[in-house]
Amino acid sequence: MKKVKNLALTLVSIMLMSSLAACGGNNNGGNKAAEGNTGGNAASTNAPATEGANTEPAEKVELSFWTLGNVNYEELATEYTKEHPNVTIKVQNTGDQTAHHNNLTTALSAGSGAPDIFQLEIGFMERFLGAQDKFYNLNDLGAKDIQANYLDWKWKQASSIDGSFQLGLPTDIGPTVVYYRTDLAEAAGLPSDPEGFSAAIDTWDKFATVAKVFKDKTGKYFSDLTDLTYNALRDQSADEIYFSKADGTFIGDTNPQVKKAYDFTVKGIQEGWISNVMLWSPEWGQGMNDGSFAVVMGPAWMAGNIKSNAPDSSGKWKIAQLPEGAGNWGGSFITLPKEGKHSKEAYDFIQWLVNKDNQLESFKTKGLMPSIPALYEDPAFVDFKDEFFGGQQTAVEFGKAANRVKPVYYGPLHDQTDTFFKNALKNVLEKKADPAKEWEDAVKQSKTLAERG
Repeated sequence: MKKVKNLALTLVSIMLMSSLAACGGNNNGGNKAAEGNTGGNAASTNAPATEGANTEPAEKVELSFWTLGNVNYEELATEYTKEHPNVTIKVQNTGDQTAHHNNLTTALSAGSGAPDIFQLEIGFMERFLGAQDKFYNLNDLGAKDIQANYLDWKWKQASSIDGSFQLGLPTDIGPTVVYYRTDLAEAAGLPSDPEGFSAAIDTWDKFATVAKVFKDKTGKYFSDLTDLTYNALRDQSADEIYFSKADGTFIGDTNPQVKKAYDFTVKGIQEGWISNVMLWSPEWGQGMNDGSFAVVMGPAWMAGNIKSNAPDSSGKWKIAQLPEGAGNWGGSFITLPKEGKHSKEAYDFIQWLVNKDNQLESFKTKGLMPSIPALYEDPAFVDFKDEFFGGQQTAVEFGKAANRVKPVYYGPLHDQTDTFFKNALKNVLEKKADPAKEWEDAVKQSKTLAERG
């Protein structure tokens, strides 16, 4: 068993956070990279779970399951069918999240061709949450009985406003943290340990002060780029960001957190401590590797991007907590389209698929950050140490962040609206445009979009 455990840990050190395409979408999703694995004794995770394990259909049932990205759901389905020989599960995996969701939209519109089970990414939630007549209400199948097992904010992402309709069961999440270079922190006289670094930046005012001092001392940028800086504050909005959950009206211009995020990012641009590279660009990746900036603020799966882009910096990174709270970027749910004729058998399987043991297994094998808070204290989850991050128990930091996330409503026009504000900041950065004028233009564009939408 020790040999197996050591092998798992070795594989984990290579694979941690390596490929979570399931964390897709643009601003409230994300498909660019990935998340972690952990080592530990896997014996308990392979045992049949209680949910769905004591029911067996009298006749043979075949279920189709459309999955997204680099997940271990096919392997888990095989495990499930060993315990339920009358159930066959055919898995169809797609790597392109847009095609994945468009295929379901087409099938639902045609009234045929949809799977029994569908993995839905949070970035596409609003498209399907508004089509409740096309899906089984999981509350009718027993979802309320397991709701308390999951993070409240995660559960609510797939709920109707009044909570009476549950579209999907929670899988992975993408809580946001601060990735930082310990060597650069030390060079600027900052604490290099996670607790000390977190304390030094535990308010956004302190963050800005530290960033300015860092730039003055080292000549390097503190924060990597405008988009992630803006996102970090934007996602700490209370309940809503750009749109009212009650009636869908645009509220971004009156949401103080949106203005705070915009003004804070402008401050970083004007004071010169935010880098001028773009998200996902080769220059951004190179900056991680050569130490052009000290901080990357992003979700748990961002660790995979840092590892792949910055191999020469292994051991120089650690993870701290964001100031004043945390946001979430990415994650998915398991849903049951109504075209499926075996809702009970499908539900028995999906509640088993996303239970505690299997979410731990998904974290260990594919890096899917669990949405079950009880796991954040489980030794198999907590004790993993990542040498790329200086031997830090990274799962602990991700768990802390997950518990700090508050439910927030995005709305179906979130990504388009968000682009207006991101473009405004880009103009301030690249063209030295007037921030006030750019803000006004973004608000005007957003209102026009909302009126047409």
